[in-house]
This record gives sequence, C-alpha cells and structure tokens, in this order.
Amino acid sequence: MNTQIVKVDIQHLEKDIDKIQAAGNIIMEGGLIAFPTETVYGLGADGLKKEGSSKIYEAKGRPSDNPLIIHISRIQDLEEIVLEMPGKAKELAKAFWPGPLTMVFKKSKRVPYETTGGLETVAVRMPNHPVALALIEHGGGYIAAPSANTSGKPSPTLASHVADDLNGKIDMILDGGPVGIGIESTILDMTTVPPIILRPGFITKNMIEEVIGSVEIDPVVLGDTSQDFKPKAPGMKYKHYAPKADLIILEGNMEHVISKINQLIVEKTEQNMKVGVIGTDETISFYTGGQVKSIGSREDEETIARRLYRILREFDKLDIDVIYSESFSTPQMGQAIMNRLLKAAGHQILNVKGV
Repeated sequence: MNTQIVKVDIQHLEKDIDKIQAAGNIIMEGGLIAFPTETVYGLGADGLKKEGSSKIYEAKGRPSDNPLIIHISRIQDLEEIVLEMPGKAKELAKAFWPGPLTMVFKKSKRVPYETTGGLETVAVRMPNHPVALALIEHGGGYIAAPSANTSGKPSPTLASHVADDLNGKIDMILDGGPVGIGIESTILDMTTVPPIILRPGFITKNMIEEVIGSVEIDPVVLGDTSQDFKPKAPGMKYKHYAPKADLIILEGNMEHVISKINQLIVEKTEQNMKVGVIGTDETISFYTGGQVKSIGSREDEETIARRLYRILREFDKLDIDVIYSESFSTPQMGQAIMNRLLKAAGHQILNVKGV
C-alpha cells in the first residue's frame, strides 16, 4: 500500500478542504486515515462498520479486546450511538467538549462489538482540533480512532512518528504539524455512580469534580494488571507507550535519584550498553554521562506532557539500551504523566533510599 502524506494548514483550513474531503471519502470507503488531534495523532476508520475497526487492529497490531474511541463533531450525534446520556455527562460535555475528555456510555446497537472490544459500552469524545473535526464531518460523523502508532509504542505527536510506524499500512496521513497536549484524553466511565476515571489526562479529577461533584479513580490507573483483566478503556491492560529500550523509573529524594542514576550510568557503560536519561531543565547538568534529555521544567508540566513521547522516540533513533527516568509528581498533570511512564516502563520502579 502506498501511504500518502498530505500536509494541511490548520490556520487556513478552508484552503485545504478538498484534501479533507478526499480523506473523508477514504474513511467512508473503508480506508484508514491518520490525523492530528489536540492530544496525539489518531488512526481513523468508520466506527460504525466492523470492517473499519478490524482494519485498525490489523494495522496497529493491537489486541482486539482493547476498546477504540469513537470521535464525533456534534453533540447531537451521540443519540445514534449511546442508549442514554446522563445529566452529568451533559454538564461535562458543555464544560469540556470539544476537548480532551472521553466519556464511556452504554452503547446502542449501531456500534459494532469490533469497535468496543466486545463490551456493551462505547467510549466517545469530541476532539478540539480543526482537522479532526473537519475529517469527522466529511468522513461520515463517527470515526473510531486509537493513537496512530504500532501497538505498544510511544504515541505519535508528529506526522513523521506516524510514518515511522505505519507507512505502507494505511491509506493517508494528514500532516497538521505538532500536536498541542501530547498525551491522550482523560477517560471517564459514566455508566457507574459515581463516575470513574479510567485513564488520567489533561482534564484532571479536580476539574471534573468542579463540574459534577465526586468522581473516583480506577485502581488500575497507577497499578499493574493481570492478564485476565478485561479493559474497559484504551490503555488499561497492556504495556503501552514503550520505547525499544528497557525503561526504569527512579523515585525518591531528587539528590539520591541523581546519584543513583549516575552510578547506574557508569555500571551500564562498563557493560558496553548505551544509556539514556530523562531529566528536567533543573537536573540535567548533574548527570555525568549517557544520552541525557530534558523533558522540560517541573514548573511547566504541560511541556513535560508534550515532550514525553517525542523523547522516547528520540531514544529509539539512538538505539539506546536502557533508559533511566526521574519520576514526575507534578500538581495537576502528574498523575497522567506517571500513568504513561509506568505503562512505558512495564511498572519497573526503583525506590531510591540513598546511595
């Protein structure tokens, strides 16, 4: 398959509407389109056709019990795919849609089980990106889309990341430049009382509770899961976002963490291993070897989120053997960032007491 890479100008999208229409036609004809959202690049197909969702799983190498998210461009389109929309969901949609919040509802018969991973529920969101919204409109209104990467690898924040993974496997990549947020949407299960956060993201627990009151966090979010666990949302069960290298997170007093990483750099270098380090603007000058990359400043957690996947992919290009990362307990998005890091590391954490 010849994958077209088509650049679109998000500032003057009306000039490129013919490109969007062509991409929408591919969706309606059963093809696969990668497109930018405000979170990461998505891999889209017709979410109401089982063949479309099956093609997504095949292209990504994604387990078929890992649910997909249906993307819509108009709130009234929910009526076709969910059995009911609770009042609290309407309040959240008013507050955060379009935006990086996915809500889980009981599905209607129109949504195939291939899209929901065999579940009776469907995850839905309205993205806040002009290209995504235009593609949904021209592509039939219901685009199922996980991240546009090989399953398990870091999610793509640039069109070139998509090409690295899926070139020759999909019909088209709409290149809208770098994404804004850099990690996937928050997922909130609206079929329970109180609602439960299944995946943390840019929309935090505090932000949600300001709108609808108390919500809970699924214990799986920052914990490991067993293989017989059935995921209710994308990213809950399987190792995700992982670089080729072994990734280990170090927690503890920052001075001790830096000292321990420097010790490990020496040990691994003596074993002829290439070492990568994920630090911050505040700490990178203290590391004494290896390939050291700053993920940003701890004072700017949005930058940390935006750079995370890009840095993991940069280490892949450098053929790094092992990566050591500081942990990130930032006030707002810290839980979302750590959720992604833990998944990428396969929950390998080293608690540093001192060296």
